[in-house]
Amino acid sequence: MSGIRFYSGKDIPLELHKVRIVQKLDLVPVERRREAMLEAGCNTFLLKNKDIFLDMLTDSGVNAMSDRQLASMMVADDSYAGSSTFTRLTDKLYEIFGTEYFLPAHQGRAAENIIAMTFVRPGSIIPMNYHFTTTKAHITRLGGSVAELVVDEGTKIVSDYPFKGNFDLEKLERLLDEKSDRIPFIRIEAGTNLIGGQPLSLENIEMTADIAHSHGILTVLDASLLQDNLYFIKEREDCAKDLSLREITKRISDKMDIIYFSGRKLGFARGGGIAMHDKALYMRMRELVPMFEGFLTYGGMSVREMEAMTVGLDETMDMSVISQGPLFIKYMTDELARKGVPVVTPPGGLGCHLDASCFLPHVRQEEYPAGALAAALYVAGGVRGMERGTISEQREEDGSEHLAAVELLRLAMPRRVFTLSQVEYAIDRIVWLYEHRDLVGGLRFVEEPESLRFFFGRLEPVTPWLDDIVKAFRRDFGDSL
Repeated sequence: MSGIRFYSGKDIPLELHKVRIVQKLDLVPVERRREAMLEAGCNTFLLKNKDIFLDMLTDSGVNAMSDRQLASMMVADDSYAGSSTFTRLTDKLYEIFGTEYFLPAHQGRAAENIIAMTFVRPGSIIPMNYHFTTTKAHITRLGGSVAELVVDEGTKIVSDYPFKGNFDLEKLERLLDEKSDRIPFIRIEAGTNLIGGQPLSLENIEMTADIAHSHGILTVLDASLLQDNLYFIKEREDCAKDLSLREITKRISDKMDIIYFSGRKLGFARGGGIAMHDKALYMRMRELVPMFEGFLTYGGMSVREMEAMTVGLDETMDMSVISQGPLFIKYMTDELARKGVPVVTPPGGLGCHLDASCFLPHVRQEEYPAGALAAALYVAGGVRGMERGTISEQREEDGSEHLAAVELLRLAMPRRVFTLSQVEYAIDRIVWLYEHRDLVGGLRFVEEPESLRFFFGRLEPVTPWLDDIVKAFRRDFGDSL
């Protein structure tokens, strides 16, 4: 896809779709936003949708489907076993990845569970470029541990390094030389979720796989964010300039023993699964699907969603489709940086990421600056983001807090959902909040689950600082929403 320039010289992303169906949004008054945040225990996951204006919590399962996807759902085969829908999906996966075997699951974390139960034992070590919350939870639940081997640039907030999700190959070699007997597989996340959706290079993926295979260790690709990673490889890596998206994808998949994904991200439908080249691996995992998910030809998914996923995977091989997320994320990130707001650079996939530690330097990490910033932004603008910091970690065995390497507020950009004016609104409210950042205080837990606490833990402000935001908002905006 060639770039599109405006004669005016403006550098703005252009929507490469037209809107056919709309959903009404409501912006509730700032006083109600404060009440809603307190009712939700200062956890944006616990907000009710009726109180949200722009939902930037995630891009998982909330992307807009294409007309082709919606149409495909009408031909779904409802057969419990032997469904033609399943055959169409597996054929598409073979076409794109070259994998002969596929196990369906209801979403990505279900695939993680099956892989972990098959391969992880007490004492296992799973190297990865960076962990994801549910991935780590599945591994530690079974007595394993995670070794994070992302390059040092990966956790630097401000950088011009194009592939901050790359493995540190020297650290990987050293770990495998010392402890390969405890390592059943390495996990490669194509787009590091927790550190800004940062990609890996094609060269790094291939070299990582070669190192693993030289030690007789399996390679497992989390392809949930693959579409963004494909875009960045195509745009940023010289060796891929003349390759098609399908050629890049095939080169990656040829190096992988197992590929799993959340269809809520990859394919824009609700589901997931595990694809592989080797029958022996398929047989090792197969029995867990009917036990925990559903029969082997639906795995807990609706066949209508499977049809939509098949089309969505095909559309993932179209640069004009997969460019939309990164281009809008870049626009939002660049505009905020231009206005002095601290953001993760270079822009990655998933969404725009605010650096909460720099945004709120006066809030101690033990008082969860990323969570506090998420609560403050919702009150300031009705924009729901997701904390990606210490709340997203879990405590050490001795009960002490495990401080995250970065404190980020992720503002996800669901594909083909928001207009540019809505993005501009979010930028406006973020800038206002940054100029009033001294009003924001910390949080403390009042109800803390042992694991995955960011999903349903409840917190409260350490002081009544939400009231101060409401007062400042009314002073500056009058009776505006």
